[in-house]
Amino acid sequence: MPATGKEGQASYRRVLLKLSGESLSGGAGFGIDAEVLRRLAVEVGEVIALGVQTGIVIGAGNLFRGIRGAASGFNRITGDHMGMLATIMNSLALRDAFEDAGIPARVLAAREIASVVEPFERDSAVRHLEDGKAVIFSGGTGNPLFTTDSAACLRGVEIGAEIIFKATRVDGVYSADPEKDPEAVKYDALGYDEVIAKQLRVMDLTAICLARDHGMPIRVFDMTRPGTLRDNLLGKPNGTLVS
Repeated sequence: MPATGKEGQASYRRVLLKLSGESLSGGAGFGIDAEVLRRLAVEVGEVIALGVQTGIVIGAGNLFRGIRGAASGFNRITGDHMGMLATIMNSLALRDAFEDAGIPARVLAAREIASVVEPFERDSAVRHLEDGKAVIFSGGTGNPLFTTDSAACLRGVEIGAEIIFKATRVDGVYSADPEKDPEAVKYDALGYDEVIAKQLRVMDLTAICLARDHGMPIRVFDMTRPGTLRDNLLGKPNGTLVS
């Protein structure tokens, strides 16, 4: 059952928000759109103002993907390392957008880059969250061959998040791609094993299994519509709940 809170009161104390790298590019499909950054800062700022401790993991598909790099001739391991560095670039841009909006933020990286970002350390991350900062986890898991979806589930478990919110450009999980199949059916709720059995593209298999093994619910929702994240936190659920 989804959490519910009193009217005007958040349903969760600590959450992990997973953003795709592509979401930063706006309509361009590549790069970083400053207007998108500003909008994300506003949305997350509203959540933090509710007293919700918010961690963030962002992908790098707007800049580089290891698999895409491998197809272009890079060694897959090298490509994944390049992708991890690209997540740090996105995280730095997001941090500056938060700071410009008056929201204190920190970037913690799975790989240390002295004078640029802090290394990830769980206790330090929790302290930042408790201080009301937006904490952006970058560098994936720190290992090649793992996606940022897996990193989101891993960091969510490590910081004791109560739920993972996966932001997409559609309003939940469907039986097929709703942008290609007009008869695709939307699911309001799914079990982890159902996601695996139906091969639904919620997150990769490693991420889903990690969430299942630790009882971490995942809500997939459309963050292109303003206010949807805040609504979910105020007991007005939208999207699809995987639990």
